[in-house]
Amino acid sequence: MKRWSALAGVVLGLVLLAGCREIRVRTLAVGTTTVLGANQILVVRNAEDLGKLGIHAPIHYRNEFGVVLLMGPHDRTGYKQIVESIRANLDRVRVVAFEQAPADGGEPSEQYRSYTLWIVPNSVYRRGVRVEVVTPSNEPIATTYLP
Repeated sequence: MKRWSALAGVVLGLVLLAGCREIRVRTLAVGTTTVLGANQILVVRNAEDLGKLGIHAPIHYRNEFGVVLLMGPHDRTGYKQIVESIRANLDRVRVVAFEQAPADGGEPSEQYRSYTLWIVPNSVYRRGVRVEVVTPSNEPIATTYLP
């Protein structure tokens, strides 16, 4: 009986891990915000915190949470984020991203930061997981941990 219980536990664990691979992270919004600061990756669990960033999005916080990558600040128009990949395992989420400068050099503007907002199901939330953002050449941009 102990063997069957152990086998059932292993099979359940494999099913859960396989199920995690099926989880899709949605990119909900990209844009700019006038909230200044340095490069950041933020976990957003409520509408008030998202609103403080100057971002409004229909996140269903009961079932999902937001992750916001903020880059900048910039004083010329036209910067946008390019996300090359998102890879995750049980201990870490690694995002490879960079900002693309405007081809025409942009126009002078008030300072702003570019952002990308992802919506993630609560079912994959694991306290303490490291979320890191790096450039394609592996230079660190921002790091946080799921609280």
